[in-house]
Amino acid sequence: MAKSDYKGNRKANSDSNKNRPTGGFRKKKNFSKNTPPNKRKAPPKTNTNPDEIRLNKYIANAGVCSRREADTYIAAGSVTVNGKVVSEMGYKVKSTDDVRYDGRRLNPEKKEYILLNKPKGFITTTNDEKGRRTVMELISNSTNNRLFPVGRLDRNTTGLLLFTNDGDMTKKLTHPKFGVRKIYHVVLDKNVTAADLKKIQGGLELEDGPVQVDEAAYIQGSTKKEVGIEIHSGRNRIVRRIFEHLEYKVTKLDRVVFAGLTKKDLPRGHWRNLTSQEIINLGMIK
Repeated sequence: MAKSDYKGNRKANSDSNKNRPTGGFRKKKNFSKNTPPNKRKAPPKTNTNPDEIRLNKYIANAGVCSRREADTYIAAGSVTVNGKVVSEMGYKVKSTDDVRYDGRRLNPEKKEYILLNKPKGFITTTNDEKGRRTVMELISNSTNNRLFPVGRLDRNTTGLLLFTNDGDMTKKLTHPKFGVRKIYHVVLDKNVTAADLKKIQGGLELEDGPVQVDEAAYIQGSTKKEVGIEIHSGRNRIVRRIFEHLEYKVTKLDRVVFAGLTKKDLPRGHWRNLTSQEIINLGMIK
């Protein structure tokens, strides 16, 4: 081939390539419009009814078990919906359905447990006719579910207060027979004598009956005006009444332990969700 012909052919080829896209690849043609309808990928199915949820999730939200375990119970025929046994995987139910596990009706609302370090000036109630501030204000942004305080702390008492929508757990933590452990840090208007401390340790007879104290001791490193007291009784204002019975006035009262829960890393006025292990520990109280 002559040299001139080689140059000419190369120039012609370069001119014909001017309209090709750069980058070394031809632009891929879009064939989506030409794809036969029966070959097109169907859009993912969505839940057309937002009020319906899968049965295993319903059971898990009720606090019975995990979703995986719920599938096992469903397959075993342990779950009924509106009186009929359902063993179908993926079955969906509504919040209004009567869902039962081993005959016990389930509440689909997910169980929640929130621990608050209560400050002074708030009363322990869900609402107040006198317009006073309630503890519910302090956890108002914690959840959309309606929670209730477990037990009470009076307006000027600070410290740990648990909230939940778990009725069974609330009954367990407030019933005297379970003897839930509570520890208070008490500050008095004067020094507590060794004789009075011994009386408290041995138990006292109050106007509404005897009260037993599990332990009482001076706070290490503080004056004798400060006492730590462990008690299981849930009677109203019981700690204040113990000291008033011995003619002391409580100036500060702080609950530092409740059912094994502590104030660690929880500043006054703040709340946190319980950990899974803490919930398990509460469930083991007998």
